[in-house]
Amino acid sequence: MTKMRDRQGQMRALVNITLIVGLCAVSACGGGFRGSKSAPRSERIASAEAARAAADQRREDRIAQNDRYDDGFSGVERETIWDAFKPTKAEQIVQVNRYLWTATLDVLDFLPLQTVEPYTGVIVTGYGTPPGGGRAYRATVHIKDPALDARSLNVSLQTRNGPVSASTARAIEDAILSRARQLRIADRKL
Repeated sequence: MTKMRDRQGQMRALVNITLIVGLCAVSACGGGFRGSKSAPRSERIASAEAARAAADQRREDRIAQNDRYDDGFSGVERETIWDAFKPTKAEQIVQVNRYLWTATLDVLDFLPLQTVEPYTGVIVTGYGTPPGGGRAYRATVHIKDPALDARSLNVSLQTRNGPVSASTARAIEDAILSRARQLRIADRKL
């Protein structure tokens, strides 16, 4: 009988401790039993709108100062996850140098094209072997700027065994830049 009473006492103590811990956890999450002392909903909405207006003004000032829109994502206000799937605005389209674009297609003409996106400046090719070569390559080219400059061009080459050496990728970049300069000079002569 005493064993049974001891066991009931232990169970009662365990239940009491569990209830106390549970009540403490719930009261800590809910801010107590008196209710929340946060600002009314209308004040929170007004402060959020004021913050959004200030962010819009800062973005407009930055655009006016630079006289161009640098990127499409800095300062973009997103309300929900679905805003990421809305169509892009004209300011989010990258301008691509036409000489670099044409030169890239000329130099890499032995590679089959998989994806060509002139609005983002990306060209992705499949595997192909250069004339007189035995190794298959594929390339991804990103033209980031409308300037005819080495900083505007990023070439990534890969074989079936992995990436190629930096000197090989640099040689392809140099060939593309040389061809782009030739195209520009030929255009000026017309």
